[in-house]
Amino acid sequence: MFSFFEKNDEQIQIDVLKELKVDPSVTSTQIAVTVQNGVVTLTGSVPHFFEKTSAEEAAQRVGGVRAVADEIDVKLMGEYEKTDEQIANAALNAVEWNFSVPRDVKVSVANGWITLRGETEWDYQRQAAKRAVDHLMGVRGVKNEMTIRAQAHASDVQKRIEAAFKRSAETEGKKISVHVDGNKVTLAGKVHSFSDLADAGIAAWNTPGVTEVVNNLRIS
Repeated sequence: MFSFFEKNDEQIQIDVLKELKVDPSVTSTQIAVTVQNGVVTLTGSVPHFFEKTSAEEAAQRVGGVRAVADEIDVKLMGEYEKTDEQIANAALNAVEWNFSVPRDVKVSVANGWITLRGETEWDYQRQAAKRAVDHLMGVRGVKNEMTIRAQAHASDVQKRIEAAFKRSAETEGKKISVHVDGNKVTLAGKVHSFSDLADAGIAAWNTPGVTEVVNNLRIS
């Protein structure tokens, strides 16, 4: 029986394949998984962009995974194929009807790729815009170029990380160093799991003014 800290690459590969198999949003059987030093690489093809995202998220849920390289191709067929005009119209409707998406978001489409532009106050609004369109038929990828207006502050990031970690360990958040350069936040230090690593990144992203997070945390 392997614990989180004892998993070797072979066991991680097996567990990722199992996770992909049980995830109902991943229907493709053309996804291959390789693992080297805890880094998972996904290759193959899927019939929809959302399925590519779902496969990446499934791999990240597996204990022992340190990083995921998503090299899956989106190969549209049959009814999934749509023109750029059709995708653009659907995308505009999707963002206009989403309460969390700012009203001034701009949408453009080229060769099945959606590009989002505009300004927001919070990162969750940027993410809401992406989620609103990445489920649409015919989408091959989404470029989220929306920017955040506010200015980031290191003290705010640190407080949010420490608050997030208090749910599981009082001192974990204090072990993470935070460096802010403009609106870019860099996290460094050690955490115990991929979940902790992700929680710290989410806490940083949820700070007003943050437009980029470099998560250099290590799992030990």
